[in-house]
Amino acid sequence: MGTKTVDEAGVETGTEAKSDQETVDVTKTVVTKADEATETEADASADAPDDDEYDDEDGDDQPEATADKTSAGVGQGAAAVVSAALGLVSLTGSWLGTVGQARDSLYGQLETASTASVSTQIKQVYADSWNVNAFVAGLFALTALIVAVVVLARPAFGNPDRVQAPWIKSVAWAGVSLAIIGLLLAVLKYTDVLMSMPST
Repeated sequence: MGTKTVDEAGVETGTEAKSDQETVDVTKTVVTKADEATETEADASADAPDDDEYDDEDGDDQPEATADKTSAGVGQGAAAVVSAALGLVSLTGSWLGTVGQARDSLYGQLETASTASVSTQIKQVYADSWNVNAFVAGLFALTALIVAVVVLARPAFGNPDRVQAPWIKSVAWAGVSLAIIGLLLAVLKYTDVLMSMPST
C-alpha cells in the first residue's frame, strides 16, 4: 500500500495522491482526444462532396445525349436499309407492278376491237401494260434514290459533333447505286429502247 502523509498546509502527499492525480490527468486526456476526433470527422463529412449531387448532375444530361444519338442512328440506319430494299425491288419487280401490268392488259383486251390491226392490238394489250410495269419500277427507284440522298445529306444539317456510322453510309450508297440502275432500266423499258415490242 502507498503511504500518505499530511504536510503542514494540510495537503496530502504520497503515492496514493499522485496515483489519483495521474488517473484524473489520463482521463482528461482521453476525453479531449475523443472530442478532437469527433470534431475532425464532422468537419471532414461537412467538407466532403455529396456523391448523390454529382450523380444527379452528371446523370441528367448523359441519358438524354445517349438517347438522342441512339434514336438518330436507328432512324438513319432504317432509312438506309429501306432505300437499298426499294432499289432492289425496282430491279427485280414488285407485286404492285405485276398487278398494274395485268390490269392494263385486261383493259387493253376489252377496249381493242376484234377488227383492229395487229399493231394496235400489240400496243394496247402488251405495250401499254409493259409501260405500266416500267413506270412502277421507276417510281420505286426514284423513291429509293430520294431516301438514300436524304440519309447521306442528313449529317450536314444536324449536330456537327455527331458522326454518322460507317455502315449507314455504306448501305445508303448501295441504295443510291441500286436506285440509279433501276431508274435507268425503267426509263429504257418505258421508251422501248430496251426490250421493245415487235413492229408489224
